Amino acid sequence: MPDFSLEREAGGLVAGVDEAGRGPLAGPVLAAAVVFPAGVPDALARMLDDSKKLTAARRQAAFAALVEARARGQAEWAAAAASCVEIGLLNILGATHLAMRRAVIRLPRAPGLVLIDGNRPPALPVASRCVVGGDAASFSIAAASIIAKVIRDRAMARLCLRWPGYGFSVHQGYPTAAHREALARLGASPHHRRGFGPVEAALRGMTAS
Repeated sequence: MPDFSLEREAGGLVAGVDEAGRGPLAGPVLAAAVVFPAGVPDALARMLDDSKKLTAARRQAAFAALVEARARGQAEWAAAAASCVEIGLLNILGATHLAMRRAVIRLPRAPGLVLIDGNRPPALPVASRCVVGGDAASFSIAAASIIAKVIRDRAMARLCLRWPGYGFSVHQGYPTAAHREALARLGASPHHRRGFGPVEAALRGMTAS
């Protein structure tokens, strides 16, 4: 379970950063940056964990609590995306780092340190530290993982209304069997990521037909 020890050890304003959506074949990659200036309220702390370990209902509840915490001044956070076009131009790692950088820059105050989930930090205007498995170790990173996941899932649900044949609201763009079948049958949408094998195969099929 995450705690606040990494943030306390660093002192000052410490942001946790995580992403959602590196693995899908479609849609943006999302990142969030979260600061708890005076620590995490107890009720919120009990709700925070790696977003992948939470049910959808628990993620939504935690996200609502984080929205309330921001309104009360107990948390400062920002989210940002890199588009599928940027993913095609930069590759998924470069686009993920771009989204992370945008999220950090959007924070209302510059943190003194940024804790990054993973082992490769983006270029940031402030000091950073990588934490492998950080969403299971740090409250700030866990909160960022929840925010990024919920916002991205909602974005994919909106895309599903515009492109209903792919099932984006069900699989969020991940390469499930149903998504691959729809991609082969319908071809690639403008929101599919260039450079990913199944997408490129679908585009070749569209060109051939």
